[in-house]
Parts: sequence; structure tokens; C-alpha cells
Amino acid sequence: MLALLAAGIFLGTIGTAYAQDMTIGEVDSKVENLITVIAAALVFFMQAGFAFLGAGLIRSKNTVNYMTKSFLDFCIASLGFWAFGFALMMGGGAASGIIGLEGFFLVDFDDSQLVSWFFQMVFAGTAATIIAGAMAERTKINAYFAYSFIVGAVVYPIYGHWAWSDEGWLASMGMADYAGSAVVHMIGGFLALAGAIIVGPRKGFREGADLKGTQHTIRRHRHVHPVLRLVRIQRQLWQPGT
Repeated sequence: MLALLAAGIFLGTIGTAYAQDMTIGEVDSKVENLITVIAAALVFFMQAGFAFLGAGLIRSKNTVNYMTKSFLDFCIASLGFWAFGFALMMGGGAASGIIGLEGFFLVDFDDSQLVSWFFQMVFAGTAATIIAGAMAERTKINAYFAYSFIVGAVVYPIYGHWAWSDEGWLASMGMADYAGSAVVHMIGGFLALAGAIIVGPRKGFREGADLKGTQHTIRRHRHVHPVLRLVRIQRQLWQPGT
């Protein structure tokens, strides 16, 4: 379905290009923007994957709460990335190479850069969502929203500037991170580890055995089959690019 949609948009773009007598460079730019938007849409579906994964590993009574947070953390992180994050990540200024200082609230960015903002925005939301699973069932919603905003507005953009900006000091040393294994997943993973250490284990998790010596554990939600389905679909979507 996505392939048919992409093909239709692609053919429409080419037809419009010929009708308007566009140059090859302009056509190439539009096609590149189209592919970037489609890729960003696929990355956005990772939110659903993380939501089902976390919901399948926690108790059923907290499933709705967790999935609601998984949706809202993307919204909060996206707002932070729109207001401050993209400027810190891709903006110029006197401190360029360490941090960007221009273009807050997407001021003075052209259309191609706005496409880049959309692509990076979904990755910022993904980095925030990775943390959610490590602190599930034991984080207040106000703290959850606060860290989501900080990740989208400050933490992810600064490291992204180092690695993905043309002036970034890691990029200038030859660092290549095509799919975000360092910028997205490593940042999310380290933040998740820090959060798990701070909040500790869930209340009642392996606190001891009963008189018969039976160890008590917190049972996870049993409906995990959507996770397996999403993992399979995700592998099919990303296998060619990987």
C-alpha cells in the first residue's frame, strides 16, 4: 500500500515537473523531499511498536496509562523540537560545531530544511519513547512530560548537532550514523538506564518468597501478540534499507 502511494506521488511529482518546465536539479530536490517524508512516516509508526511492546510487558491495569503516555510523549517532544531542538541541532551561529544558535521556532528555514525538521522530529519522539519502557508503572505524568520536552528540546538536538550537522565536531572527524544507532538509540538507551536507576524497580517486584518458598514476581500483560506482528511488519519495512 505504501509502495503504491509512493509511486503515485512520485509520478505526480514528475508530471508536475514536466508541466512547469522544471530543471533536473529541481526535480531531484522534490523527489528527495518526497522520499524523506515517506521515510519519516515509517519512523513515526515505531511509536506504535514501542507502545505495544511496553503494554505487553507491564500489568494490564496500567496498559491504557502507558499507551496514553506513549502517544503524548511524542507530542511533547515534538513541541520542544519545534521550538528549540531543530535550531540547536541544525542552526548556525558562533558556537556552531558544538551547538546551533539560530532558527528557533523554525524561523528562517526554507522548505527543504522544514522537510528535514519533520524527519528529525519523529526521531526525537522515538528517543523520548525509548525511555518510557524503562520507567513504566513508576513515573508520574508531570515528570514524564518534563523529560520528554527536555529530550526533544535539548538532549537529542545537541548530540544530533555533533553527529549530523555539517559543522558538528563528530561529523568533521568522519563519524557516520546513517540510521540513528548512536544519535537516537544510544541516547535513548543511556537515558533509559539513568531513569531506571533513579526510579528503581517496580514496587513489589521480587520482594521475597512466601512460606512455601515461592518467589513472587509481577506478571506482565498477556496480550503480547500485537508486538510480534509489529516486529514482523517492521522487519519487512526496514529490511531493504538495513
